[in-house]
Amino acid sequence: MDSELKKCLSGEWYDCHAPVFIEFKRKTHRLLLKYNALPYESREERRAVLKEMLGSIGEKVSVGNPFVCDYGCNIHIGNNVSINTGCTLVDCNKITIGNNVLIAPNVQIYTATHPIELNERLTPVETPDGIEYVRHTYALPVTIEDGCWIGGGVIILPGVTIGRGSVIGAGSVVTKSIPENSLAVGNPCKVIRKINIPHEQD
Repeated sequence: MDSELKKCLSGEWYDCHAPVFIEFKRKTHRLLLKYNALPYESREERRAVLKEMLGSIGEKVSVGNPFVCDYGCNIHIGNNVSINTGCTLVDCNKITIGNNVLIAPNVQIYTATHPIELNERLTPVETPDGIEYVRHTYALPVTIEDGCWIGGGVIILPGVTIGRGSVIGAGSVVTKSIPENSLAVGNPCKVIRKINIPHEQD
């Protein structure tokens, strides 16, 4: 495995301009242009493009267009999944979407991030033309477990896991992982109650 790709997937600082990532972007940009131009009824051709672009894809998967992703190959989608229109998946690290998941329009999932402290985010380097600043980037995986429903306009930040069966309210910004069987809303997103609790038999 390419050393920069290995660092990226390990959550370490990596060079996002390394040739391996430029090639990912080149291929995926070409496929996205093709996918987003295809009519809805061209289901077989749309699926073929998704299979070529994504890391893995299950059965009965619908991805509305326009759809945007970064590398494509780090996205893994299970069975019976609906991703609505206008979604953006920045998959510098793995984005894993389980089975029976609903993702509403305009959801954004980010894996790439940068250090908060300026002196860690930018490092000065001397060059023949003077001082240049190197930006540090790293990426953390995102997981959406089976049976989740992600509401419209939700933003999911790097390193987050949405637990099995949970619902994220529209417009939420998910900064930390959400446990299974939870209804969570807000910015920052917080659990407001448990859901999917079996009723006791009489």
